[in-house]
Amino acid sequence: MARINLLPWRAERRKQRQQEFYAMLGLAAGVGVLVSFLIVMYYNGQIEGQLLRNQYLRDQIVLVDQQIREIEELDKKKANLLARKQVIEELQASRSQMVHLFDQLVRTIPEGVRLNSIKQSGQQLTLEGQAQSNARVSSYMRNLEESGWMADPDLTIIEAKGDDRGLPNMFSLKVRLQTPKEEGEGAAGGAAPAQATAAGGVQ
Repeated sequence: MARINLLPWRAERRKQRQQEFYAMLGLAAGVGVLVSFLIVMYYNGQIEGQLLRNQYLRDQIVLVDQQIREIEELDKKKANLLARKQVIEELQASRSQMVHLFDQLVRTIPEGVRLNSIKQSGQQLTLEGQAQSNARVSSYMRNLEESGWMADPDLTIIEAKGDDRGLPNMFSLKVRLQTPKEEGEGAAGGAAPAQATAAGGVQ
């Protein structure tokens, strides 16, 4: 028996197209949701990776800061060691210098001069004493100049007020300490005053 469709074919066609449209719309919405999910997952992964990199950088910065502090401590220790080394070298050099200095002080004192005090401030030496006359003080200053270990003698005070009648003139002079280029020069320079001292005696 033949089947006869009583509905208008156009209405049936329209209904079919609406169903197809809704199906395509649902499929597009599903694809859109899937794409959005994939995009969100991608950017979440990027953010997580960046956060991990940031944390790694922070950890490395902490390690570098610790290393910098260790380097600063080592620099301080190095500076302290260098300062101690310099002090030791200066002490060793000054020890030799002081031996020669006292030797020259003895050698350069002429007859008629007596030292009462010796004061040192850095490379400057202050000598105070008594002398028979101004000429004795001048001779003493020449001897100091020729010694090689002292230079630039500067007479600051000379007064005739000593209690000793034999050495009435009180004097104070300053000299600059130095190390001669050749130590032999200092010995040669002090030879003549040494002979005078040996002959007249140190007073």
